[in-house]
Amino acid sequence: MKPHRLVLALFTGILCLLLADSCKHAIPFPIDNSTGGTGGTGGSGGTGSTADSCDPSNVYFQQQVLPILVSYCAQPGCHDNASHREGVTLVSYASVMQTGGVTPGDPSRSRLYRIISDGSMPPNGYAKPSASQLALISQWIQQGAKDLVCQNLCDSGVYTYSAAIQPLMASQCQGCHNSTNASGGVDLSSYAGVKAEVSSGRLWGSVSGAAGLVQMPLNGNKLSDCQLAQIQKWIAAGAPNN
Repeated sequence: MKPHRLVLALFTGILCLLLADSCKHAIPFPIDNSTGGTGGTGGSGGTGSTADSCDPSNVYFQQQVLPILVSYCAQPGCHDNASHREGVTLVSYASVMQTGGVTPGDPSRSRLYRIISDGSMPPNGYAKPSASQLALISQWIQQGAKDLVCQNLCDSGVYTYSAAIQPLMASQCQGCHNSTNASGGVDLSSYAGVKAEVSSGRLWGSVSGAAGLVQMPLNGNKLSDCQLAQIQKWIAAGAPNN
């Protein structure tokens, strides 16, 4: 082989190796009914999104805080875009920071945190955020109330009811759909209530945006592909109480 051809071959080989290495990214789980797991084995793994893990010391507003605020506070008649009760709208980072009275770094001086933590809001008769959800909001403010995003908080390889579905319902849905205030007659605060919505087809239809159903979460961001994959895999496995 002539010298210049040898150099060209070596360069081409190195380039191919570099390109191959740059493409080692996780392939998104296809939202397709044919790909769901089977009963008994679903949710035992943890392989969905481990390549670029989030910093566990950070609170990610878009994935962890905003869903709580939308579910418990941005209901019709309260703090959604249409109602903006008392001038407060809690449906996006911008609206939370502009109208929620958040003082970055100091939860005690943040009106948003004070009125939720003292029980003033949501008002009596409505479900209240849990202690762990309050702690998450407090930690977010202490960390500077930043608009952090991390899609890899979700792992589509985990889809048991206890590890994935119940926490998802708690953060995204239970503010409206609970035993105290079951909007639309839907209570997602228990396994029995969630399973009933699965059996009717309304749970998957509403979160996936099926025609004829109101897309959920109401007033919030659509669930991520990973979260939809978790729900779909769990349903395909028979929606067990696991």
